[in-house]
Amino acid sequence: MKDNEENTVEKNCCCQTETWSGKIKRRSTEEKHALITRLNRINGQIRGITNMVENDAYCVDILTQVASAQAALNSFSRVMLDTHIRTCVVEGVRSGDNEVLDELIETLRKFMK
Repeated sequence: MKDNEENTVEKNCCCQTETWSGKIKRRSTEEKHALITRLNRINGQIRGITNMVENDAYCVDILTQVASAQAALNSFSRVMLDTHIRTCVVEGVRSGDNEVLDELIETLRKFMK
């Protein structure tokens, strides 16, 4: 593929297969920033839970913070899944790649355990 063709593919498709690392997803700077901000907040919650355990905090207080961290992770997962369906899955189906549906179904199964 020529450089011009590669640039066209990158502009028109956010999900690509790379031979060296499997599939990748091109994200905008804004999307990356929003996702990383969420993850940093979750990391802070986990560090807070660790500190609570180290400082012998009351069990219910720790469990409350765990529930909060789980909710934040679930929210992060919903955002990722929504974006994945609206971009990677839609583009895959439009291009005739129905394997993307099998991948989506398997991903949803993991979340429903």
